[in-house]
Amino acid sequence: MDRGRPVASAAPGGVQRPHRADARRNFDALLEAARAAFAEKGTDASLEHIARSVGVGIGTLYRNFPTRQDLFDAVYVGEVEQLCQAAEEVADLPPWEAFVAWLRRFVGYVATKRAIYEALNRDSEMFSSCRVAMYAAGEPLLERAQQAGLARADASFDDVLRMITGITAAGFVDDAQRERVLRIALDGVRIQPANT
Repeated sequence: MDRGRPVASAAPGGVQRPHRADARRNFDALLEAARAAFAEKGTDASLEHIARSVGVGIGTLYRNFPTRQDLFDAVYVGEVEQLCQAAEEVADLPPWEAFVAWLRRFVGYVATKRAIYEALNRDSEMFSSCRVAMYAAGEPLLERAQQAGLARADASFDDVLRMITGITAAGFVDDAQRERVLRIALDGVRIQPANT
């Protein structure tokens, strides 16, 4: 299900993913730790803490990500790549299940994006490229559900993403409430079979 996505690696700009296996492991571990730290503490998360949490020095972090902005961008690109990969992973599921499974992964993406949104250059080529890649990965899943008569034909992909983004931005009493609200919203997109 290759859609020719323009996002090629979690290494935007001057950041290069290392070739050596041990260096790649450090790179990936730093990205994962940064994603968690930014989600928890926001963009002011300590880079020293991120490095320590994966057992490397701050010099290793800066060798991989020369600036804080490079780390923000790499985390964001990595999230979009995972979102695109998720579309491929669910492609063989039945149409509605595939779309919902991808939307659940999108909820995780929204949380990371929200944590670093202000730090992203939304006018950059990287940001535009990520948006194109995300739509190219997810939109066919909605279209497939629509063609199967399982999703409203008048709902655009952008409509659904904005709805899910709004829901995930809201405060909830607990995860169970968030899940219930998400199910209610998806029931508004899904076409229920007529009773016979």
